[in-house]
Amino acid sequence: MLDSPKSGHWTAVIADDHQLVRQGLRAALETPNVALPAGIKIVAEAGNGFEAISEVKIHQPDLLFLDISMPLAGGAEVVLDIQRWSPATKIVVLTGINAPGLIAQLLEAGVAGLFSKGADLDELYRTLPLILRGGRHVAGCFTEILQNAQNTPSLTGRERQILNMIVAGKTNKEIAGQLVISPKTVDKHRTSLMEKLDVHSVAELLAYAFREGLIDPEHLG
Repeated sequence: MLDSPKSGHWTAVIADDHQLVRQGLRAALETPNVALPAGIKIVAEAGNGFEAISEVKIHQPDLLFLDISMPLAGGAEVVLDIQRWSPATKIVVLTGINAPGLIAQLLEAGVAGLFSKGADLDELYRTLPLILRGGRHVAGCFTEILQNAQNTPSLTGRERQILNMIVAGKTNKEIAGQLVISPKTVDKHRTSLMEKLDVHSVAELLAYAFREGLIDPEHLG
């Protein structure tokens, strides 16, 4: 059985850009015996990534329930930022995204739980005691996605950097200037990317990048 914290209640912040999702999750989590015998005290809600970081920084909650597809800040980067301000907060991601690349990034970033918004949340409630004890739980659908993606080609840091610049619409000349390399070298990287990923046009390259979660949000602004 999970012991109660000294404060008497486990605390949490809910971050999702849909108010109905926040309200529904709050109602369930605060109700005794749904997830924990005494329920979970929701100390704040957030509707975008910046608010999520701010509320966690202020409240230092035991848990953060996080949608990583929110405005202003998202993806694995917001997870890392939150961990910097509140390392003891256990981050539980609720998402509809199924891109293998992003799933891998989130797990590498150290999220404590990963659950699908489209699934029954009983699995989430059932595994919260494990997560609060320091364990990790990944919903089976995400484990299956990662297993099916094991043969996906890996990109070098430079290839990924150039890929994101291509996504941002930069020309070879602009990329070369920013990375202090020649346009010819950029072109070679572009060709190598397309060969490695087995795509035959920039449009296919972009579609692949979005599908596999290879895009860093900072390049989309």
